[in-house]
Amino acid sequence: MLNIKRIIKLSFRGVFILCALPFAILFFICPSSQKKSLFTGLSQLSSLIPGRLGSYFRNSLYSLIMSKCSNNGVIYFGTLFSHPDTEIHDDVYIGPQCNIGKSIIGKNTLIASGVHILSGKNQHNFSDLDTPIQQQGGHYQKIVIGEDCWIGNTAVVMANVGDKAIVAAGSVVTSDVPSYAIVAGNPAKVIKIRTNEKVDT
Repeated sequence: MLNIKRIIKLSFRGVFILCALPFAILFFICPSSQKKSLFTGLSQLSSLIPGRLGSYFRNSLYSLIMSKCSNNGVIYFGTLFSHPDTEIHDDVYIGPQCNIGKSIIGKNTLIASGVHILSGKNQHNFSDLDTPIQQQGGHYQKIVIGEDCWIGNTAVVMANVGDKAIVAAGSVVTSDVPSYAIVAGNPAKVIKIRTNEKVDT
């Protein structure tokens, strides 16, 4: 027999799915050329709902309009997403005031407040001095954050992060982070491997 608490929780989530459904329908019927801007607008709107109720609503909405979003994580107030082609797996915690680009976030990962996950480090070309940077285009990369990672406060991530890695607060990740590594600094460097392997400095 299902636990009463689990039944209540599932019912609660079902209510929020129904609340998010009109926004999802609007997203799917809008022209393809407008989907990204509508997604951004919906992300901005839903980010303003405070408390646990806001987190439930965001999880429900994103589970309907993102490539993947588990319903059992936490997405705090003020966090924005810029691409629907984003995947959030089970039991992910995303703190307040984060900006998340095109990415895959593995299960059990903890993302602290103020973290920026960019869609790679080549979003803007700047080689042509005669053309404004904003008109030169760029390339979007889907950044992969592995399972059971911890990304510290205000870190900026522009490259992949392996499973069980830790990115120290304030770090700027410009190169791929190996699994089990602890990285810190700008640009972030490996300072320790969590399997107790020493790193030469």
